[in-house]
Amino acid sequence: MAGEKTVGEITFRIRHTMMLVSNLDRSIDFYTRLLGMDLQRLRPSPDKNERVGYVGYGTEDEFPGIELIETGGPGHVPAMPKWYGHVAVYVSDLYKLSETLKAEGVKFTLGPQPNRPGAPDKVAFIQDPDGYLIEITERHSKSGAPLS
Repeated sequence: MAGEKTVGEITFRIRHTMMLVSNLDRSIDFYTRLLGMDLQRLRPSPDKNERVGYVGYGTEDEFPGIELIETGGPGHVPAMPKWYGHVAVYVSDLYKLSETLKAEGVKFTLGPQPNRPGAPDKVAFIQDPDGYLIEITERHSKSGAPLS
């Protein structure tokens, strides 16, 4: 399967990245409606007073996803911790998607613009409803083989 690596007799792949959200329904709407992700699954955890949703492209059994965790109900997340990172999403037409996102009031922190002057690759950064950075890239060049 693409995105997997076997070392010895053990196979590895990234399953998901977790992000704490203040409103699970709002976040699921953002990622599915505006970024075209699928709702992979929902996992209620009433004993922990939290709800968990998984979004991504395809199934989590085959492709990496994002785990969104809401604790204490919508708007009841204690102080949201500052997050120093981003999730990157590939798109085939960055400028077209950017028009849609701007019409929906999505905040852009960068771009859309060429990744480097004269390069065919394009990049933009947006914020999701909780302020997480999402890098949106339209890539025409390839990254190449792993270095290891």
